[in-house]
Amino acid sequence: MKRKSTLSRSTTETEISLSLSIDGSGVVNINTGVGFFDHMLTLFTKHGQFDLTIDAHGDEADNHHAIEDIGILLGKAFYEALGDKAGINRYAFAFTPMDEALCRTCVDISGRGTLVFDVPLTREFIGDFETEMLEEFFLAFTNNSKMTIHVASLYGKNNHHIVEGIFKSLGRTLKDACTIEAGNTEIPSTKGIIE
Repeated sequence: MKRKSTLSRSTTETEISLSLSIDGSGVVNINTGVGFFDHMLTLFTKHGQFDLTIDAHGDEADNHHAIEDIGILLGKAFYEALGDKAGINRYAFAFTPMDEALCRTCVDISGRGTLVFDVPLTREFIGDFETEMLEEFFLAFTNNSKMTIHVASLYGKNNHHIVEGIFKSLGRTLKDACTIEAGNTEIPSTKGIIE
């Protein structure tokens, strides 16, 4: 079973094409137009061992539309690629240190988009990335992947380290949650379905 998705999204604000393979090897080709965001998505992909290609062009207003719409499309790609979710672990978590910062991400591939986000940041920008867009990205991803995701910065001083730890943690958590146990074909729900 190949767990892949190729999607595109075209609006008056953004033009995005995206290709995802859950069972990849960390192959990355990302151009969002936001350098720091490219770096974070690259870390996410490498630590999740996914293959991910994103080509995005946003309007000239700011980075808001591109970042949010990438979250929407990436969430939809995971939802589509996971299919009926038969055999997946479903639940996973990771604590990820990044120098002085420690981040925690917990995921339930539940069919219900829920985000709990506890990440205080003290800067308006990290490079060309507006820090308020971090939660917007996660919200768009969560709603469209239909996952429950809890994200927390447990402590840390350097905003770059905190955000980097979060993306690494999300990659590792999703890798574990999406993993299929050898020979397991059961849908991990007492309902018999995860929509």
